[in-house]
Order: sequence, then C-alpha cells, then structure tokens
Amino acid sequence: MNGNEANSPARYHHGDLRNALLEAGRGLLEEGGPTALSIREIARRVGGSAPAAYHHFSGLDEIAVALAERGFAELADSLQAAPSNAKGQLAPAGMAYVAFARQNPGLYRLMFGEGFHTAFAGHDGIRTLRLAAYEVIKSGLSKRMQADEVDTAALFLWSLTHGLALLMIDGQFDAGTDPEKLVASVLRLSGKGLPTSAEPGGDMRRL
Repeated sequence: MNGNEANSPARYHHGDLRNALLEAGRGLLEEGGPTALSIREIARRVGGSAPAAYHHFSGLDEIAVALAERGFAELADSLQAAPSNAKGQLAPAGMAYVAFARQNPGLYRLMFGEGFHTAFAGHDGIRTLRLAAYEVIKSGLSKRMQADEVDTAALFLWSLTHGLALLMIDGQFDAGTDPEKLVASVLRLSGKGLPTSAEPGGDMRRL
C-alpha cells in the first residue's frame, strides 16, 4: 500500500455503510471525545458523503445514541465475563468496569451523555442497556447481602467504579506504574464494609 492509499478514506461496501459509519464515529470519539463527532467527518472517513449517511441516521444525535447503545452492551458483556464465585466476589467485575472505561475513554464519556444530554434524556434503549450493566453488579451483591440492602449497595459500588473510572481517564491523579493494582486496592478497601453472605452478621471479607 502506498502513502496516498494509507491516508485516503476507507472505502465501504454496499450494505455495510451503517456499521462503517459507527466504527468511524467510534474512532473519532477516541481521538477527540464526544465533541469531535461530526457527520461530515464520519462520512469522509468511510469514503462516503454526509447525504449518504442520512440514509442510515436522521442526524448526529442518532449516531451518538447508537454508539452509546453499543458501548453499554459491550460493558455488560465485560462485566458478565469477569470471574465470579458463589460468595459474589465483586472485585473482578469492578476491575472489568474500570478497565472498559480506560480502554474506551471517549466512548465511556459519551455513554453517560457528554455532549448529548438532550438526545439521551429518557431514551429507552440506552436506559435498558445501562440497567443491564447495573443488574450484573446487583446480581453479585445479592449473593452476599440482605435483599433490602442490595439496591443501596449496588448504587454505592457503581458510584465508586464510575467515579474512579472518570478520575483515571481524565488524568486527575497519578495512577503510578501499575494502575490495575491501584484499582484492585481501592475495590478491596470498599469491600471491607460489605458482608460476604446474605446471612445477618456475615463476616466482613474482601470484595
């Protein structure tokens, strides 16, 4: 491949333009965050035109929604794939959550509405997929806590992992040479106040 070919927009094949547009949008997200999204630039990157993009999406808001839906589906898959056990140990899921955000910072910001709050407000598809990820956290907690405490504990853990993820992808502190070890330490500390079973007075163990 010569230099001109390497720098030219990718060509798309008939029938897969929608997916190609989303992949191009995802690339822009990781280069410049949600504010970098542009239908003209997305279309240019796949060798198409803005009018062609409108055959698949009504506008930039719809592209952003589709990308966010993909992101939440991938996040839920990552959480489901994290190791677990009968005691509902949640550190692996917490590690997977933060790792997803660190690997996809632009997409992660978009998933929670950055730059598109109005488009995302009350959107049923995004809400459903966001709750699917949340349910993975609740499922683990239900193995170690009383039923009436699960919702509050799940909100606590989601707040912790979401906040930690944002601090890390925004570079708000020095994560050192081993960010994964730091994340594991934070999750371990948070788990010291959570019982390991649904029995009253259960032992306080590691997350």
